Amino acid sequence: MNFWIFMLVMNLLTPLVMIIYGRVFEKKPPKIARSKFAFGYRTVMSMRNEETWEYAHRFFGKLWFRFGIAVGLISIIVLFFFIGKDKDTVGFAGMIICYVQLVAMLLPVIPTELALRRRFDKNGNRKDK
Repeated sequence: MNFWIFMLVMNLLTPLVMIIYGRVFEKKPPKIARSKFAFGYRTVMSMRNEETWEYAHRFFGKLWFRFGIAVGLISIIVLFFFIGKDKDTVGFAGMIICYVQLVAMLLPVIPTELALRRRFDKNGNRKDK
């Protein structure tokens, strides 16, 4: 049971990071920085200018927050099916959950980049409607 609790805590770290940083990015995007050590959603399109940077962070943050909640709940529910199982089974289930979480962590990049391209041209200027 101790290993199951450990695995539950470890499997909730990724969704927790997604929830916290998703909310931070959505409410107060970090300042754009050009150095390679900057913090934030850094893609070519998001770094075109301040407007693209802020839009990308707000859009991505909203998705990350929602994905984090969903992934966290799903992780808890799935792991409950493994209460009382041996360490190998719990460990394997935890590993699969972790891989799914990593995919969910990266998945919001696609709709964020598509939204940036719908709203801005390739130079970062807002498209007229």
